[in-house]
Amino acid sequence: MKTNVKSLRCCLILMTLFCLAFKSDAAQPIPTFADISYGPFPHQLLDIYIPAQTKKPGPYPVVMWFGGIWKSSKGTAGEYHILADSCAVVAVEMRSMTDATDDKVAVPISYVLLDARRAVQFVRLHAKEYNLNPDKIATGGSSQGVLPALYVACAGDKANPRSNDAVERMSTKITCVAGLIGQSSIDPKVMQEWVPGVEWGAPALGCTFAESLAKRDQLLPIISQWSPDALLSKDAPPIYFINNWGLTKPSDVKEKTYLVHSPQWAIGFQKLAQSRGATCYVQFPGHPPEKYFDEPLSKVGALSNLSAAINQS
Repeated sequence: MKTNVKSLRCCLILMTLFCLAFKSDAAQPIPTFADISYGPFPHQLLDIYIPAQTKKPGPYPVVMWFGGIWKSSKGTAGEYHILADSCAVVAVEMRSMTDATDDKVAVPISYVLLDARRAVQFVRLHAKEYNLNPDKIATGGSSQGVLPALYVACAGDKANPRSNDAVERMSTKITCVAGLIGQSSIDPKVMQEWVPGVEWGAPALGCTFAESLAKRDQLLPIISQWSPDALLSKDAPPIYFINNWGLTKPSDVKEKTYLVHSPQWAIGFQKLAQSRGATCYVQFPGHPPEKYFDEPLSKVGALSNLSAAINQS
């Protein structure tokens, strides 16, 4: 499947952000618009970073970066100012699974994922107000933030044209999605097939991981509704995964941490995508570069290649 220019541009922007996310000392700029409410609940908040060093008047392509799913926090993508001539960045805070548990919601992950798609709809509805391009919206996240970004990409268009809420009438379609060292499923059986020994995600399905594995058949209707791998189809936008760890655990990394962030999550998802006719690219140490640049995990090389590609597209 060919990736069009629009998708490639947004994906290159996302990959630049991923490389920046590895920089622990990255300075955080001040958002152009802070704590914008995209819904009625306290944790439904956005920060918007508008390009300030560009001669281009906009409207600007948008990268939406998702935050925590256990504890509410805004997504962060490192040095936004590196992309000052490229795109706007939206940092997204969602209601968390902790919020859902406190509210006694049966499927805690639903809070997170419903908020993720509402955030996209809100940005699209108010794109003109913030000088954003509603037709060039990409999603991304790091670690646990990958799940909501991937869900939006795989769930299909969730616009509800009959809703009385103008936000819900907006399309949830995005241009592309990418994930940094993240998880791509909440299906306990699938994740253990991809990453043997891993236990992750509880209480996403309303129970402990062991309980979700034991009664997985009963939970299939819920898994089918919310898990990106279950929702994935050939209609999904291009998907990009990047990982700074290879297939061997680094000696200074704990086993549990490695399993939760292993590139096997991406490999498993890519195989599934290929079987369903979707476009999915994977990068990690020791894996041949795919599609976008030659030095995927060299900060200097990646930023140099990506900056040139973004400016030339």
